[in-house]
Amino acid sequence: MKNIKERKKFANNWFIFLQSQICRQFEDLEKNVRKKSKLFIKREWKKENINEGGGTAFLLKNGKIFDKVGVNQSTVSGQFKKEFRNKIYGTQKNGEYWASGISVVAHMKNPKIPALHFNTRFIVTSKCWFGGGMDVTPSYKDDREKNFVHKELEQVCRRDNKSYKKYKKWCEKYFYLPHHHEQRGIGGIFFDYEKKNWEKDFRFIRNLGLGFIDITKKIITHKEKVKWNHKEKEKQLLKRGRYIEFNLLYDRGTKFGLNSGGDISSILMSLPPEAKWK
Repeated sequence: MKNIKERKKFANNWFIFLQSQICRQFEDLEKNVRKKSKLFIKREWKKENINEGGGTAFLLKNGKIFDKVGVNQSTVSGQFKKEFRNKIYGTQKNGEYWASGISVVAHMKNPKIPALHFNTRFIVTSKCWFGGGMDVTPSYKDDREKNFVHKELEQVCRRDNKSYKKYKKWCEKYFYLPHHHEQRGIGGIFFDYEKKNWEKDFRFIRNLGLGFIDITKKIITHKEKVKWNHKEKEKQLLKRGRYIEFNLLYDRGTKFGLNSGGDISSILMSLPPEAKWK
């Protein structure tokens, strides 16, 4: 896998496959609680210059489990504008880039089930690297759930000799709302610029994707039948307001998408269908 073209193709194919597996599991979870369950709606998009790629967005709304969940995969290329080049590793000279990745955001109907976020990506400029992570944003404190998530992510990191402690701290620093002086959720792991060994780094990316499928299934099935009321839903809607603030003000993925000619609907799929502020 020393040829960059082979690496691009391999990574792209993995993200497409992982997208199909995540969508399949989420639809199965919906079917487990309702016979006439909601299914994902597929939408394909292309950049204005069709030679620069595009993506596929899967969206499921108003389900029994999910208020809204988006599973997006994209593979795009092009050239960043001069004012954005100093923000992306390896683009200072000419701004050329290629990027492939998957992004998942799930907002739950039941306020006792946390919002879930996951993404992994492979980016090529004059350098090439992997990045991504997973984090969990509950509306209600649940120490057992928090310990479970972090234990599972620690095992994923340990399996591929990655630093869980480093990624955990990175996640806590990244998913922070400075104007509220608070974390977005209970954290998880976040990493970028993984580029020492392509095969080992890809294996970690793969295992994290499979780990996300396993972790989310256990979280959801454990709480899918937990009862909730209107007051608890209101608290969830306020928490979603914080989620929106972070994604619009600080999220690097949002800024990357907007500056790379991405699809607006796909970029903003992370926003919940309903939220409140107080």
